[in-house]
Amino acid sequence: MSQNQKQMRWFTVGLIAFNMVWGIGNVVNNYAQQGISVVTSWILILALYFIPYALIVGQLGSTFKSSKGGVSSWVENTSTKRLAYYAAWTYWVVHIPYLAQKPQAILIALGWAVQGNGDMVANMSMTTIALISLVIFLLFLFLSTKGLTTLKVIGGLAGTAMFVMSILFILLAVGAPAVSKGMHFATPDMGNIKTYIPKFDFSYFTTISMLVFAVGGAEKISPYVNQTKNPAKEFPRGMFLLAGMVGISAVLGSVAMGMLFASNNIPADLMRNGAYSAFQQLGNYYGVGNLLMIIYALTNTIGQISALAFSIDAPLQILLADADPMFVPNWLRKRSAKGTLVNGYLLTGILVSVIILLPILGIGNTDELVKWMTNLNSVVMPMRYLWVFFAYMMLNKAWKNYQSEYKFLKNPKLGFIAGTWCFAFTAFACVLGMVPKLDYATNPKAWWFQLITNILTPIVLILLGMILPAIARRDKDKTVMPELKEV
Repeated sequence: MSQNQKQMRWFTVGLIAFNMVWGIGNVVNNYAQQGISVVTSWILILALYFIPYALIVGQLGSTFKSSKGGVSSWVENTSTKRLAYYAAWTYWVVHIPYLAQKPQAILIALGWAVQGNGDMVANMSMTTIALISLVIFLLFLFLSTKGLTTLKVIGGLAGTAMFVMSILFILLAVGAPAVSKGMHFATPDMGNIKTYIPKFDFSYFTTISMLVFAVGGAEKISPYVNQTKNPAKEFPRGMFLLAGMVGISAVLGSVAMGMLFASNNIPADLMRNGAYSAFQQLGNYYGVGNLLMIIYALTNTIGQISALAFSIDAPLQILLADADPMFVPNWLRKRSAKGTLVNGYLLTGILVSVIILLPILGIGNTDELVKWMTNLNSVVMPMRYLWVFFAYMMLNKAWKNYQSEYKFLKNPKLGFIAGTWCFAFTAFACVLGMVPKLDYATNPKAWWFQLITNILTPIVLILLGMILPAIARRDKDKTVMPELKEV
């Protein structure tokens, strides 16, 4: 890389990373689960998990600067091709529940944009929501096969607008008491430090996966490590800036939520409607009516549509672009004349459709659906971060074989311990996150449905990945046998 290209400064890296990692949904979802005490949780998760995570990604990105496959390349370089395949498979398969949630998010956003409230989805039956979501998903699955370059560009702009809205939310909420003299804080005792201390019991630990889910995704920053002027100094500075910005946004955002929604009486629909309702309230305080909420709802609609389209195609390309024939069968790697991964899209369509239709069997209402889907994602999505920490542990085991412009820890033993800590913490959060966040006595059927699906979904998705190499081996045997006969 020429010196001219290595001109990115630490503040630029921090800002790019912040736009990739952060959004108002992180604040709303975690406040919905923990209330105002989430302020302390944010500080703990940033210090104990997020900062080491981001710096680990920095070292991996710096060490394997020429590798294009991201996490799976890191795993292949530090261990085996088989494990690299599982890393690529995990990266792809964790997007299945994520894709299943997007059509519901689009419906909710459209309802607020059109009606100015959350009634549209609330008044639908579970079967109706599932079927409409399925139609939306299949439509975008079909459109993705045609290539959606324009939508991705629009989505990029919507993503930036969403980022601006999440910052604006904090500024408006913190300034609201000065503007609106009649405003009273919904949460009592917000001036008392005891209000912000969590109760560290079992139910608290079942909500950690949502925090891990919120701060995850730092591996997307890895391509920028070696583009900085001086990676050893500039990259960690950028990551500390990122952690600072995430910390300020998370803490002030949670305080703003506490001002608008009572922490001791959290509305049941907060995960579904919280962000829209918050902008609606702020619009009323500032005398602009529903304007802020409508802007947010329209921006979110475009952002969710783009995320749906992009997340169908991008993870599939990562899995199948350079897939090893030893592990991935020929039929899955098959491309059309236009280069479309036909059977890859078909497999995506089947798996996502199953998860979209599952709630008909055991979810009672829309709020329960949103909570279940969000929690399922918080259990499944962090599974891909495990491979990042595994690769870092292996990198420290073979320390002398690798050179890096940036090192998180110069002592390989300490590096291995840091990787092990992050790996164990992620696994701990995922396993406890499987416990349903609803009262068993109120609805035992829904509680069991959520527990079983939360456990089975990741197991089935990973098992599917273990079956493919066996099919690939059989394919190979079939091609070898005719050759032997000819001989």
